[in-house]
Amino acid sequence: MSRIKIDLPDHFVFTTSIAVRITDINYGGHAGNDTILSLIHEARIQFLKSHGYTETDFAGAGMIMADVGIEFKSELFYGDIVMASVTVANLSKVSFDVFYKLEKEISGKKTLVAAAKTGMVCYDYKNKKIVAIPEEARKKLQ
Repeated sequence: MSRIKIDLPDHFVFTTSIAVRITDINYGGHAGNDTILSLIHEARIQFLKSHGYTETDFAGAGMIMADVGIEFKSELFYGDIVMASVTVANLSKVSFDVFYKLEKEISGKKTLVAAAKTGMVCYDYKNKKIVAIPEEARKKLQ
């Protein structure tokens, strides 16, 4: 079985810190895979907010996640602080990829927890159809 391999970009344009909560911990005593997906969602929302956007108001369009890939590298535990870095790449007429690098600090060194990518498509929720990336948003993302 082939494994997902996320090739992270060299440069990230946004970083935020997110604490691992007790509710993020599963029966194995560490953060579950659903928590990693929630962490990248939170990082994306904070990234969009830093540009004045939300997922439902992206310069007049909405957006919807078309796909997601996560490459798990290291465990997270209660109390860990995740440094979530975000950047955008591969813009097309209607979609773009968001890359995420989740790291934590152990003994003064950053350790990769997960690499992830989501494919985001601009979407008109009212008319239920895919739309072009608004030019204003495209300029901010590039």
